[in-house]
Parts: sequence; C-alpha cells; structure tokens
Amino acid sequence: MNKTKRKIFETSMKLFAEKGYDATSIEEITSTVGVAKGTLYYHFSSKEEIFNFLVEEGMKLLKNSIEIKTQKLDKTMDKLRAIILIEIKVMLKYEDFMTILLSQIWGNEPRNNICKKYVFEYIKSVEKVVKTGIEKGEIVDVDPEVIATEIFGVTCSSLVYKLKIGKPMDIKQIYTEYEKTILKGLQK
Repeated sequence: MNKTKRKIFETSMKLFAEKGYDATSIEEITSTVGVAKGTLYYHFSSKEEIFNFLVEEGMKLLKNSIEIKTQKLDKTMDKLRAIILIEIKVMLKYEDFMTILLSQIWGNEPRNNICKKYVFEYIKSVEKVVKTGIEKGEIVDVDPEVIATEIFGVTCSSLVYKLKIGKPMDIKQIYTEYEKTILKGLQK
C-alpha cells in the first residue's frame, strides 16, 4: 500500500471510529488527509470501498496472526491460549478498527452484512480448533460454535473494560483473568 493510500485508510479508520460511518463524509476524509477528491478516488472508488477494504484488511490481519501462531502448536489448550492472547492484543492495538467492526455488525445493510461475514468466518476458524480439541480428547465436550463465539465476545469485552477503567490495560493481567475462567473450564 503506498503512502497516500495508507494515509487515506488510516484517516478514514480514525474518523469512522470517532464519528461513525454515516457521519463521516468524503470531504472530511480528504481535508483531514490533505488530498484532493480526485486523489482519494484514484485509490478508492467510494467511501463504501474504503470501509470494505478496512474491514477486509483488519480481519485478514487477525486471522493471519492466529493461523501463524497456532500452526506451530500441537495441543489444543496451547492454541486456545494463543488465540485469546492475540485477540486481546489486536483488540487493544487496533482499537479503532475493532470499534468500527463491532459498531457495524448490527443490522442488515450491506455494510453490516460484510462485517458479519468476516466476523463469522473468523469465529468459524476458532470453532475448528475447538472441535479438533474435542475430537482429540484434549478438552471437554462442548458446543464448538458457542465456545468460539464466546472467546471472540469475551475478548471484545476487553475494549469495554478499557473504556470503563479509563487507562491503558495490562494485557498480561487481562489474559491471566481469561485463562483462569474461560480456559480453565475447557480443560480436561
């Protein structure tokens, strides 16, 4: 991604997270970036295309991070530990992205459906890890879909906790709390 496209991408993400998608205009994006509309349209055909690119790239980052980390691990509990830790890190490092994704998942507009599609695909990949763990007898017999969704949902709640405490969070502390609750309940 070239410098101008990255700047448009990052600025749009910040504005969408702060103001919401509908309240952010192309004019505001271009003036904040400091480019002409023609330059923006050279890189993206519309605000909707910027949004779609943002969601696709963000979810690709999360999914690829999980795949890279878990493919080296053999035991299901180690994979689930890695998934939870990476999810927490991504939630906090890419807070603007996660704010947009989670705020746009509700509803049936095309934008909402794109968010759902990517989130559900991601959850499906975690579900496979849980299912394999059950089949190998490494974790208790649970509903893989519920557990995978729960893991994603609980780690998303890290953003709510950060908002509540009003200061930077200790990732290790949050991870330890999730390990004591979620992961302990899955161990055989």
